[in-house]
Amino acid sequence: MTLVLEIEYLTGVAFAAIGPDSDIPDWPPQPDRIFSALVATWGARGEKDEEGVALKWLEELSGPRINASGAEPRTAPASFVPPNDPKTGTSGNRSVLPLFRVRQPRRFPAARPHDSIVRLYWSGIEPDDKTFSLLSQLAADTSYVGHSASLTRCCFLRSDVAAPPDAQQPKRKIYSGRFDELRRDYARFVKSRGKVGRPQQGARVAQKSKSNETNPESYFCRDWLVLEHVGGDMPDVRAAALLAKEIRDTLLSGYRRIGMADRIPELVSGHMQDGRPTREPHLAIVPLAFAGNNIYADGRVLGFALVPPLNSGLFADGDFLRAMRAIAPFDAAQQRRTLQELQETIKLRRFGLKLAPTLDPGRRSLDSTPYTRAASTFGTVTPIVLDRHLKEKGGARQEEVIAQIKSACVNIGLPEPDAVIPDKHSAIEGVPSAQPSGNAPEWMRWRLPVSLASRPLVHAVIHFSAPVEGPVILGAGRFVGLGLCRPIASTERTA
Repeated sequence: MTLVLEIEYLTGVAFAAIGPDSDIPDWPPQPDRIFSALVATWGARGEKDEEGVALKWLEELSGPRINASGAEPRTAPASFVPPNDPKTGTSGNRSVLPLFRVRQPRRFPAARPHDSIVRLYWSGIEPDDKTFSLLSQLAADTSYVGHSASLTRCCFLRSDVAAPPDAQQPKRKIYSGRFDELRRDYARFVKSRGKVGRPQQGARVAQKSKSNETNPESYFCRDWLVLEHVGGDMPDVRAAALLAKEIRDTLLSGYRRIGMADRIPELVSGHMQDGRPTREPHLAIVPLAFAGNNIYADGRVLGFALVPPLNSGLFADGDFLRAMRAIAPFDAAQQRRTLQELQETIKLRRFGLKLAPTLDPGRRSLDSTPYTRAASTFGTVTPIVLDRHLKEKGGARQEEVIAQIKSACVNIGLPEPDAVIPDKHSAIEGVPSAQPSGNAPEWMRWRLPVSLASRPLVHAVIHFSAPVEGPVILGAGRFVGLGLCRPIASTERTA
């Protein structure tokens, strides 16, 4: 038996954005968005307890497959609209007049699907008659999914037919506790009179690579949480390791804020409960710079990415999501959540830096794909911090560097490369050299955390005998963004 939710877009258009920061339409509709629509209907129907139980039953199911057609995107420029009616106050307020009304940018992206009907399939699921009836009533009253202009007809069905072979894996999913979380977020929204923003998206679903059945892969995940630079001054890429450490410290403060100071997972902190460094893979934080096969690349950092270990499920963990929300409150000026704790740190407060978390960044330089695709040859975007101090001299020193880089590949689960070409300079356009010239000013040197400050730095081109899956992040500084590699196409220089 298969539980099916059928959604028909009655106007043939779906108005929904990937996020408040994006003008890219969100198609096909994801389970978390649809579940939020059902919860909104539950609230409009009077918040009946038995319907709430049915929704909690639905949130516990594994992610459905989505059968949806392709769609033509309808992106649109920002529209400046008044947020709310202003209050006059005792002395009057001229902003009540149309000419002086405050306006904020809003985006209204849309998708025009080739087929207006979308179906979600939960295979092997057969609800009892009461639960099915309650869910059907909620679906029947759900008049829109996404923006209120996306008029819909929704209904639950029981079917003996499984999901079609071309049904898609969802990008986001519902998770246990989502129903109660939406209720709390709505209550805070009402209490704050709209000053607290909308709830976060559902949990990200790790996407399976089409080629990872045959290609070796590192222990780093291909799904990243991007922290987009949205305010303040971003330090140079050569200070990225220091900023990555600050971001980790900020994330740890989020766990302390939610009462988990003594239970911060080593997957995030990189340390065991007794304070010793863990030997297990843990969260890496890498800079995303304007670098690559582009003559205009200048190495500017446009954001950072949180890169968890493969199959860790970090982004679906409820404690992680709560910690992120604790350090990234809703920023009314940005109309999105931003990490604001960074402004309070001693080292970075003069920058006034703001980073906004997003799973679907619109800018190409913030896309993880160039780092995660399979390739045979990689070049370093940030230099590799060697695991050990060098002992040899002359030609033997070069061989020692090569041996350490080969070992670093093995350390993250990859095969030993066929060839390694270490160098002072990177093969990637726009990347600073690993060591500046002797007369260069101090700011041209790479800044490292104290624990790594005395280690040698080196750029490299690394070639494997067969394609391997990215991401490739190597060396002793891999958890603070150093040793980040990018595939090199045949058209790029390799030395």
